[in-house]
Amino acid sequence: MSDTTITWPTKSREWNDILMDSTIWDDFKFRDGDIVIATWAKSGTTWTQQIVGQLVFNGAEGLPVMDLAPWIDMHLLPTEEILARVEAQTHRRFVKTHLPADALVVSPKAKYIYIARDGRDAVWSWYNHHAILAPEAYELMNNNPAWTGDPWEPPIDDIRQYFHNWLDRDGYPMHPFWENIQTWWNIRNLPNVLLLHFNDMKADMEREIRRIAEFLNIEVDDETWPTIVEHCTFDYMKSNAPALSPEYNHFFDGGLTNFVFKGTNGRWHDTLTAEDIEKYERHASENLTPDCAHWLATGERRD
Repeated sequence: MSDTTITWPTKSREWNDILMDSTIWDDFKFRDGDIVIATWAKSGTTWTQQIVGQLVFNGAEGLPVMDLAPWIDMHLLPTEEILARVEAQTHRRFVKTHLPADALVVSPKAKYIYIARDGRDAVWSWYNHHAILAPEAYELMNNNPAWTGDPWEPPIDDIRQYFHNWLDRDGYPMHPFWENIQTWWNIRNLPNVLLLHFNDMKADMEREIRRIAEFLNIEVDDETWPTIVEHCTFDYMKSNAPALSPEYNHFFDGGLTNFVFKGTNGRWHDTLTAEDIEKYERHASENLTPDCAHWLATGERRD
């Protein structure tokens, strides 16, 4: 990763909202082989954490991957505590982020995996996530002294209107959607960046796990492979959901069993009208380069 012919991107802006503070990356001490898992949100983040955890820990049972791989720039916990926790780890480290690529440090020492998902599927999954947040989660976010914006509230009941609010306000109530996708697409050809698509992971999970293992230079023996695959299925993850994060299980009504939802696409087809769909596609074409828009919609790369 030390190729001097590569022009490595530099962090060009800071990001601070009710959930994230990008300045933590300025103090993050990278090690060779660190793994950064990135998404907008609800695009396969926990699924990919599970895959990476299974590869790093060779098919271990009951891994608390959400705790092992913390959301590094989530500032609901003190920065010093997050950094100290990761610094104390002795295994190959993997962390997650929801930042756009230009708001974090891209280090030649690390490997970056970005997972994208059609925005309509992402927002449907995000709606379920928002709807099961427990009072403790709202209290933690809204009492964050670093945040001076509007408080978070439970979602409205009308999911179609929720979709329009998300589209009209670009990712609302989360962070902007389109620029998140585009900034990661812009660095897709770096040797330490791997782009994945939720559609491909659903269509052939074993193939995508092998792609991830090859990218991370992790060899898996034939005897362990079936266990790793089984542990990465939605059925396994849902049945073992509380073990994913004992620390955050109480932040969701029904615990993490409800957090690990369906992992299905296309639920919006029965709700959105043809005009709604055309509006979404128009936003995509206006905010993404053509090849990026095509990849987001289909998983196919034309570059």
